[in-house]
Amino acid sequence: MPGQRGHLPPKVRVLSSRRTFHGAVFDVYSDVIAEPGGTPHRKDVIRHNGSVVILPVQYPRKGEPEILIERQYRHATGRYLWELPAGRIEPGEQPLMAARRELAEETGYRARRWKKLIRYYASPGFLAEWMQIYLAEDLTPGKDSPDPDEIIRHQFFPLSKALRMVETNALLDAKTMLALLLYEKQRRTRRP
Repeated sequence: MPGQRGHLPPKVRVLSSRRTFHGAVFDVYSDVIAEPGGTPHRKDVIRHNGSVVILPVQYPRKGEPEILIERQYRHATGRYLWELPAGRIEPGEQPLMAARRELAEETGYRARRWKKLIRYYASPGFLAEWMQIYLAEDLTPGKDSPDPDEIIRHQFFPLSKALRMVETNALLDAKTMLALLLYEKQRRTRRP
């Protein structure tokens, strides 16, 4: 029965794989696969090197944690979105090094403490990209150096306001929602 421990799912065979698009950030492949007991069928897959997401948190002397959130234009949505700093992992780059680089490039901030929170697939129906979320703490400001095509505004939000932005659909980015909700859950679990 599927889902039982120790039970391995039947093997899927890739009969052919052809790159149909090569871009600067991702490639698209058209694969023909055969699932056990089924006829061969085509699956188009976007292949991506993976991404990191950074949850930068500062802890004021009084009050609640504050989250550094960016606002930038995302052409695929046709709108400006609030989201956490994030970016792709360059070929051969370690995820934590990519997270450090992206935080500094996009915000100018550096963090002395890092913790991996979770790794997940962004949209596994057609996208082979996995994302890894890091908590970045003990922040120090510095000079940002975004890519030439990035116009990024960033600001700190109290955690409660950031969570309200999720609840009211003012914040629509899934990676940011996941990071904020996971962080809040872990905070509540740690409290006595």
